[in-house]
Amino acid sequence: MISVALPVLNGERTLKDAIVSILSQGYSDWELLVMDDGSSDRSVEIAKSFNDPRIRVVADGLHRGISGQVNRAVQMARGKYLARMDQDDVAYFSRFQKQVEFLDTHPEVDLVGGWMAVFRSGGTLLGMRRPPATHAEICARPWGGLPMGHPTWMGRSEWFRQNPYRADVVRMEDWELLFRTYPHSRFANIPEVVLGYREDSLSLAKLLFTRKNICKLAIRYARANKKASLAVRVIAGQVARSLVDTLALSTGLDYKLLRHRAAPATSSEAEEWRKIWAATTEADRSATGAMALARTASEA
Repeated sequence: MISVALPVLNGERTLKDAIVSILSQGYSDWELLVMDDGSSDRSVEIAKSFNDPRIRVVADGLHRGISGQVNRAVQMARGKYLARMDQDDVAYFSRFQKQVEFLDTHPEVDLVGGWMAVFRSGGTLLGMRRPPATHAEICARPWGGLPMGHPTWMGRSEWFRQNPYRADVVRMEDWELLFRTYPHSRFANIPEVVLGYREDSLSLAKLLFTRKNICKLAIRYARANKKASLAVRVIAGQVARSLVDTLALSTGLDYKLLRHRAAPATSSEAEEWRKIWAATTEADRSATGAMALARTASEA
């Protein structure tokens, strides 16, 4: 039913957590496509160490970027639905069940996301991201971004085949795909937490790089569609956000100013995250032990 596209580049530090959270899903009808992007660490070894026939590791040593690897996964996918997952995130164990049920009962929706718990390595919860639920709310201000957490996406595989990622887009491939497709697609977010999003630090350089690329893309679209006002709106919004980003990170206020990145969690949300993290790390330790035994046996 589900094909999971998980691109990996030098993810040995966090990859086990991500894979364990997929293996722990209450919904079991899935395949996991681990798309190695030319890693130079033990990522491929770690992915292959899981003894589960549903996991397919694709590694040819070439670097294609996230867009290229996900597009390859889409072509290989055998599932009715395609889900995204990143190498450093943790899927809540009911994620697949909730999203499959939503897509099954909402045939008009092409792509569904959900809420995210933002955490640091070690399991410290920073807060929550709660994007709006309906297509109209998500697309209310498309030039300012369409709030759907990329690693929470699950959509119809045919939609991904008809709307591939652009290979020339860097650090904004999700923004570009949503912006390009929202006029003829239907989006939604489940108003529940479906994923833990790892964010160990905020990089001003990366934030500004992304905002600059969004402005360039807006100019390209504006020229192609003869809509100069669109470019003006996007650039004005990105410049304003860049100023807020710079103020927040230069003063050390971070999430206090950038509350959209990690809003305060409720007590029930915090408790649910503690349970997810404890179960994931316990399973992670078991997987690490099994890997060590297998390595020892092979060396012997």
